[in-house]
Amino acid sequence: MLPPRQCLLNPNRNPAWNQDEAVATAALETAIGAKAVLWLGDGLLNDHTDGHVDNLARFVAPGVVACPIAWGRNDPNAEVYDATARDLSGMTDATGRKLRVLRIPSPGLVLDEDERPIPASHMNFLIANGAVVVPTYGDDEAARFACEALATAFPDREIIPLPSKAILTGGGSFHCISQQEPA
Repeated sequence: MLPPRQCLLNPNRNPAWNQDEAVATAALETAIGAKAVLWLGDGLLNDHTDGHVDNLARFVAPGVVACPIAWGRNDPNAEVYDATARDLSGMTDATGRKLRVLRIPSPGLVLDEDERPIPASHMNFLIANGAVVVPTYGDDEAARFACEALATAFPDREIIPLPSKAILTGGGSFHCISQQEPA
């Protein structure tokens, strides 16, 4: 699993873990049977969830993790994306296989109605039967590049881009609002 420290080790979420990775890792291994806990750093700017991973990094195949790369200038999360990719490139999965990192173009700087950056991410896609539903935020070129990159990871699925800014105002996107179960 890929938990961001900013989220899972935040005292407002798991105070008993005392911001201790070893304690948290042991708890996750016991509670959910995690075979490998691959700690990431920070989540996206202004993410009210303290940096949920589904906006930052996603397993897309065994040994393959997708994470964003900044699109355009002024992406407030460029450093977070690059740090995440660097961290992932030095990690191995539960079988000991070195992770391969697939960079997905970000939507770039997306602002709310008050002109503040919001944590928009193409990473909050939903993997469904035969399809991948990808959140988009008004930049058609960024969305097209993100969908093309995701198509390389999911060649047997239709890639469906859909506007998601309205959903994001309530927090998250398609992955967050679904309760997916393996088929």
